Amino acid sequence: MNKYVIATSSTSDLPAEYLKEHNIPFISYTYTIDDQVYTDDCTEEGRKFLMSQMRQGKLPNTSQITEFAYYEFLKPFAQEGLDILFVDMSRAVSSSINNAERAIKSLREEFPERKITLLDSYCITSGLGLFLKQLIKRHEEGWDYDQILQWGDEHKYEYIHRFMVEDLHWLRRGGRLSNASAILGTILSIKPLIYIPDDGTLVSFKQVRGRKKAFRSLIESCADDIADYTKDEEIAIIHSDAYEDAVSFRDSFLEAYPQFKDTQITILSLGAVIGCHVGPDFMAITYHGKHRINVK
Repeated sequence: MNKYVIATSSTSDLPAEYLKEHNIPFISYTYTIDDQVYTDDCTEEGRKFLMSQMRQGKLPNTSQITEFAYYEFLKPFAQEGLDILFVDMSRAVSSSINNAERAIKSLREEFPERKITLLDSYCITSGLGLFLKQLIKRHEEGWDYDQILQWGDEHKYEYIHRFMVEDLHWLRRGGRLSNASAILGTILSIKPLIYIPDDGTLVSFKQVRGRKKAFRSLIESCADDIADYTKDEEIAIIHSDAYEDAVSFRDSFLEAYPQFKDTQITILSLGAVIGCHVGPDFMAITYHGKHRINVK
């Protein structure tokens, strides 16, 4: 049986310590502030730095990963005789995935004896992180390459993402909201609640006035796709520079769903790439639930 490596990108938002402990190589996206390029290194220090800059009014821009960078990142594993499973965020969110596909096509031609696959997770941030952790767990348990790939394809749509964006200004900058809507929403303290359906896009399923009400609505909405087995896996709450609110959110979630009192609920800081697009005080919950629902 050929050995294989699972690789990912920094947008899994898993801590650098976890990735190092489990020998998971990752390729980093970059972002720019005042013409200075920074690397999304998956460290807590890097995430805090970005949010501090954004709170000061700095406007970061993200960059795609080039085809050549993906090629250079993955090629050494093929040279070592390893098959490669590269797991990244939803292509609907990042056009970098097209560059990854082209790099993998070149590597397959160069190393025809190797299995090299891009697994589009249709997940982002901590949803991708939870999905990736389950692939890593099975890898460490001895599952072979094809088993892992089949499990991933069968279960990726069951990883649920429910987000709240604090300031519509950041969505407007990214072209995902009109100026008028952003200005009106800010004046009225409107918080969009966002869901990721099967196609991996970001869909606003509700708009709520006020942060506390938005948290409550986000928690209530989880009832739509929580499954019996949700309690058997980790649940992730991810925030951008809002740790105390994340603790309060977790406590409110447990109050609403006491069946999760013994479940591992992890609080994480949002990574730099998604952070650049949603800004400070973002809040989200991700978990393994039922097949994703249709939202409008």
